[in-house]
Parts: sequence; C-alpha cells; structure tokens
Amino acid sequence: MAELATRQHGVVARRQLVAAGLGRGAIAEWVRKKRLHRIHHGVYAVGHRRVSRLGRWTAGVLACGPGAVLSHRCAAALWGILEGWPTIVDVTVARDLRGRPGIRPHQATLAPDERTVEAGIPVTTVARTLLDLAALLDLHEFKRALERAEALRLSDMTPLVALMERHQGRPGTANLSAAMSEGLRPAITKSELERRFLTFVDKARLPRPETNVWLKIADEWIEVDCLWRDQRVIVELDSRAYHQTTAAFERDRRRDRRLHAAGWWPIRITDRALRTEPDALEADVRALLSASAAPARFA
Repeated sequence: MAELATRQHGVVARRQLVAAGLGRGAIAEWVRKKRLHRIHHGVYAVGHRRVSRLGRWTAGVLACGPGAVLSHRCAAALWGILEGWPTIVDVTVARDLRGRPGIRPHQATLAPDERTVEAGIPVTTVARTLLDLAALLDLHEFKRALERAEALRLSDMTPLVALMERHQGRPGTANLSAAMSEGLRPAITKSELERRFLTFVDKARLPRPETNVWLKIADEWIEVDCLWRDQRVIVELDSRAYHQTTAAFERDRRRDRRLHAAGWWPIRITDRALRTEPDALEADVRALLSASAAPARFA
C-alpha cells in the first residue's frame, strides 16, 4: 500500500486495496485507526489528511472509477497551460456520472491518443485539453492558453488540427478557428524553427540530424527535436528565450537530467542564437559532435 500511495501522491482507492488482498474488515479497521483518511467515497489518503494538489487531483480521478482522466481546467493547470490550481477537480469519464463534492465530471469517450499519463496522473493530452478549453474560455483567454502551450514546447503525437477534424461541430470550434486564422500554432509544431536549424546545419556542412525522435528513457518516452544518434547529442529548439512558468522550467530540467543520466548530451538552441550568433553556435555544435564520437567526420 505504501508503494501504491507513493506512486499516486499519497492516495489510494478502495478497489485497489481489495485487489491487493485487503478485506472490508481490514479496511474499516485501518480507517478506525486513522491509517486511512477518507477523501471521497472509496478513496483514502494514507497516513494523514494532508494531501498535495496532485494528490487531490489523483483522488478525484480515482473516485470516478477506472478509465477516468483529469481534464479541462485541471488538466490545463497540470500541463502548465493555465495559471493557478483549480479547487474543483475536472474529470472526464465515459459514463454518465453525477457530480459529487469537489469533483466536476464531464462525460465523453476519449480515443486512446486523447489520453496519457503526466506526473503519474491519467490526464487528457495537451491537444485534447486545448480542445476542451476552447469551449470554456473566451477568445482572448484561449489565445493565451495556445501561446503558453507553444512557449512550454508542449506537443502530442496527434496534433490539435487532427482532433479538430475528428470532432467537427463541437462547442469551441469558433475559438479554435479564430485563433488559428491569426497565425497561432496550436500545440504545436516548431516546424519553422526546425527548418531554420536544418538550413543552418546544411550551411555549416554538419551531418544532418534525425528530427522529432521518440526515445525511451527508463520507463518514459521522451520526444527530442534533433538527434545525432551515434554521437548521442540532442538539440532542443526553444521558440522563446525564457519559459513562462515554473512548471516549464522544472519539466525541461527534469528531461535534461534524465537524458544526461541515460548517456545523452542535450543542448538547447534558441531562435535568437540562430539569428545573432550563428558562427559561435556552429563552433559549439561542431565541438560537441567531435568530442562525442571519434568516428564522426565533418567537411
């Protein structure tokens, strides 16, 4: 139970305890002895009542049963797309579910590519989250959410445009169309910056990297922008010089740390560096590639 609670930010569901072999009597006894503290019907905090925000969100998802995912404003907050921490937990579930204290259920059947896991919490993907937000926010707020998603370099294997085509006619379509008509790139392709970087690589006569590659690092899949596999060098293309939230800063550092630990060498290159210091940038990339793999040859 301790291992399960650790993975789930300090909370467990009754059904999980039963599956682990605990009977009703044992669960009732643990509640009486304050080893378990009820948060929702069938969901408990382990050891004490103090639960983090992530724990509250996990508890809300667990309370809505198997297949439920964090969604809407709470999913946007988890991804860093919206500021703040909603107190009501938004959860999407396939079946019709009545509201309960602290939880706002949304009924929808999600395709497999519209759900994922972030920070150990089942959650709608970035693209699906933006699709849901389009029906909740006014145009100004929604454009800010799109811009923040771009600034955080969030992306999905199934882009927002594909989800728009899949869910034609749903509420929020007008906001999506208006935002995209103004040139905002919905979560998110950095294709223009990528093209500029590849042009830079060709002009410098460096070997062409692989682009938009998924690597499995331990038990996690991480998408990287540009990869020299033999030299184990990775370039991440940052579309803005500074990220806008603490969540983005921490997420990037965690990615870099995990890549370093797995034997890769990740570096970050900004649009400004490409424009203002191409010679110094070329020297740095060339030195990294030369140092990382002796067999590599450059023109």
